[in-house]
Amino acid sequence: MGNGKQSNHLRGERGHFSPIFRVETTRPRPRRPLVTLDFRKRLLLALSLFSIIPAAVVTVAWATVTWRALPLVTAGAAWERVVESGNTALEAAAQDSLTPGARQALAAHARELEDAATQARRLEFITERFAPVVALAAAAVLLLVGLAASRVAGHLSRQLSRPVHELVGWTRTIRSGTPLPAQAGARGAPEFEVLRTGMREMAAELELGRQRAVEAERLVAFRETARRVAHELKNPLTPMQFALANLRRVTSPEGAESLRVLEEETGRLQRMATSFSQFGTLPSGPAAAVDVAELLRATATACVPSHVALRLELAPDLPPLLAQHDALQRAVMNIILNAVDACGNAGTITVRARREGEAVVTEVVDSGPGIDPTLLPHVFQPYVTRKPGGTGLGLAIAQQVVQSHGGTIVALSPAGGGTTIRFHLPVHPVEVRT
Repeated sequence: MGNGKQSNHLRGERGHFSPIFRVETTRPRPRRPLVTLDFRKRLLLALSLFSIIPAAVVTVAWATVTWRALPLVTAGAAWERVVESGNTALEAAAQDSLTPGARQALAAHARELEDAATQARRLEFITERFAPVVALAAAAVLLLVGLAASRVAGHLSRQLSRPVHELVGWTRTIRSGTPLPAQAGARGAPEFEVLRTGMREMAAELELGRQRAVEAERLVAFRETARRVAHELKNPLTPMQFALANLRRVTSPEGAESLRVLEEETGRLQRMATSFSQFGTLPSGPAAAVDVAELLRATATACVPSHVALRLELAPDLPPLLAQHDALQRAVMNIILNAVDACGNAGTITVRARREGEAVVTEVVDSGPGIDPTLLPHVFQPYVTRKPGGTGLGLAIAQQVVQSHGGTIVALSPAGGGTTIRFHLPVHPVEVRT
């Protein structure tokens, strides 16, 4: 029963099945590919049309006006009618009794009419043959104008399209981070050279920004690693130091040498952990006025041993700096200790400070053998060192402190030997980055 009701429901009035849903499918029509022209061809076409179309309009209008106006100027048929009517009037006048003078005047007038008709026929003859010449001349002028316009348009399109294509290619090069091509001969208008110079400067600034971003990411990773290493070193060092102190009280004289070695190595690990901790933590705490001359004098006197000569060249007009004293002293100490290591058993260390404009310039110069040119660009990178057992963090910490105070630091090592570490600190108070 249920099947019968359902079938009746689906059937129409005459017992046929009526469709409930009708689905129509249409195939999408394939789109024709659009024919696109490059910039130079579009520019050439636009310039050509702007020059050829007005020239064609003017030429056709001139030819048409000339063709129409020349027959009106000649008026040969009108002159023929004038001569015919004039002869008729002369014949009628000749039948009357005229004086000899009147007859001579009529004859002269008849000759004038004949001469005028002859001139009109000649002008009409010339005009009929001159009109095609005018049309040919118009076509020739149009052809010359079109040829000249195409040459000029081609030249302008080249002068505009080549620099544009070059600069478009430069945008792809800058986007990919590839260096721009070497300076070539200037092409195009002078404004394009200004644009090239601007793009070169922009590319240099972008590359510098990329390098700074990469360097910042590397420093963040280095700091995080240094913090973890310092933490892992300090945890076992404290109980080891307590244990060594207990052993010192009960160790026999035979074990004293071994205990001394353990204490030295433990102290070296302690100094290493301190270096890692200092590098992993940016300077913190409030800034205060710092006497640069006193800081340099005290730090240099404390760090330079007696077998190394110390020269202080501190300008008397050094202004105080708003800085974090402990962090700045630690940076100067690391630089001077590196200079002491470079001098070895003998040498000279010179500490200079002077004011240049709105900055205090400090230099630490040693008389050591200098730095290898291949190593010089990397001396401020963490873990780069020439000393056996060194951490390579002394100059990295100094750079971090100087930059956190808004300054800059560089290393110079001439071929004759010696090394100069120079850093600039701004005179005006700055907010120390933490």
